[in-house]
Amino acid sequence: MLPDPLHPAIVHFPVVLAVLVPLFAVAAAWAIRRGRMPRRLWAGVAVVQLLLLGSAWVALETGQAQEETVERVVAERHIEAHEEAAERFLWLAGAATVVVVAGLLGGPRGEIARWAACAATAATLVAVVPVGHSGGELVYRHGAASAYASTAADALPATTARHDDDD
Repeated sequence: MLPDPLHPAIVHFPVVLAVLVPLFAVAAAWAIRRGRMPRRLWAGVAVVQLLLLGSAWVALETGQAQEETVERVVAERHIEAHEEAAERFLWLAGAATVVVVAGLLGGPRGEIARWAACAATAATLVAVVPVGHSGGELVYRHGAASAYASTAADALPATTARHDDDD
């Protein structure tokens, strides 16, 4: 069974992958350059980058699917800022994917592409920060989770309900 809402369960994948891919890319490019690892090692970087791109797309889609529900409790301008940052991140991740895949080439073109991919994936990491920050603000500052919390609170038996004045 899938969690409901799905978006909060998905969004952590692109964030984590955006942190890991540049590290993997630099390590692989360095190891390939030094002759310590075969060039086919770069295929692993490409796979992880493709997972990043796919998870970013799923995160954006699930966010858009849940936008109307959250708009009941959060001003649209806050949601739009988060969505625009996510779209920029997705486009940058797509561009970085092209460069990462070019790193599979042999010779000097492949080496140049691998180092360019290190820079592109680092830029992707920088681009995910405002997405995560604005998403966190939606939840913790603007109360986006409360769009779903009322149904969960209604389902609790009266004896287990939390009372704020008991703290």
